[in-house]
Amino acid sequence: MANDTCACNGSNTLVFACSGGSNVGQIANAAALELDRRGSGRMYCLIGVSAHLGGMVDSAAGADYRIVIDGCPVACARKATEHAGVSADRHIIVTELGIAKNHVFEWTAEQVARVVEAAQAGAPMGRMTGDACCGGSEAGCGCH
Repeated sequence: MANDTCACNGSNTLVFACSGGSNVGQIANAAALELDRRGSGRMYCLIGVSAHLGGMVDSAAGADYRIVIDGCPVACARKATEHAGVSADRHIIVTELGIAKNHVFEWTAEQVARVVEAAQAGAPMGRMTGDACCGGSEAGCGCH
């Protein structure tokens, strides 16, 4: 399939985000979505990798560059990827960008932009394209 996109072909950047039960977890998730929308990387399934789903782990490990965005210093997203043997090339912690953690699920576009900017700093940016590189979505690698 000539229009497939996948995390295991050519120059690619994958983005893994916390989506935890706080404002900063949701900001991390919103930043990952924005990076994907901009074509600066592809948001990828953190839970699939941390659950050790073979094709997803292979795709994550095969990426050229991996950005992990955690909401707070507990660093669940980084620890989850590392547990699956996948290391982060860039690790962002939202609270280290001056955004206080709370359990009020409200945030601003400026806060998300701050995280996006930090994630892009020094990172190679580009979307993945290619031909059914892992055998398509049936192979479980995240191709679609």
